[in-house]
Amino acid sequence: MALSQSLQQKLLQKLSPQQIQLMKLLQVPTANLETRIKEELEENPALELDEEKHDEGADDLKDEFSENGEEDFEEMDGSEDEYDNIDVSEYVHEGDDEVGDYKLRDDNYPEEDEGRQLPFKTETSFYEMLINQLGLLNLEEKEQTIAEQIIGSIDEDGYLRRETAAIVDDLAFRQNIITTEQEVEALIKRIQQFDPPGVAARNLQECLLLQLKRQKDEGRPVDTAIKAISKYFDEFTKKHYEKYSGA
Repeated sequence: MALSQSLQQKLLQKLSPQQIQLMKLLQVPTANLETRIKEELEENPALELDEEKHDEGADDLKDEFSENGEEDFEEMDGSEDEYDNIDVSEYVHEGDDEVGDYKLRDDNYPEEDEGRQLPFKTETSFYEMLINQLGLLNLEEKEQTIAEQIIGSIDEDGYLRRETAAIVDDLAFRQNIITTEQEVEALIKRIQQFDPPGVAARNLQECLLLQLKRQKDEGRPVDTAIKAISKYFDEFTKKHYEKYSGA
């Protein structure tokens, strides 16, 4: 179990001994209160009684008791047992010393969050997506290895810039698989049918043609665009549209 230190602030409401004594005196009947005051004056020579204020205070106290109703208070004989039996808890409300949760929260020790699992985003990489699509072709073991070599030769932008002959050599020296350029090209054509459209193209012209042929397979009228890219690609890249607009 790890030990930790934390700093907390609490707001507590406590009664001082003087306040408790005052509440006890307020519950003593007036006659007994005067007797008690006289006893205190006799025991403590330093105390003096101001007759004028004493009379005014007594009258005010009587008026207050008259307004509130003396029937609300029980008669007490002023004995010390009754003083000791006074329940001070009536004057302190339960829950006043509770501290708000926001004051007890410690961001440095988030133990409560340890069991909480945070959601995380999962993404499939470009190569993983191609490998997943490769699994749908049901290739033989040799074809599967060749196709994986082709996918591994594709650049991050989706172009296959490695020459077919170089791929054949890589398979022979690294995978010990003897194949031909025709067999590799056949698998390249199949990989070019994967998503995204235009993947494994050797150049921009082939990439555009692959995308247009995908649209044609979907029923879109792109024959003119295919013809323009196939025969007038140089004019298209140079924006010489008038040279093939009537073709």
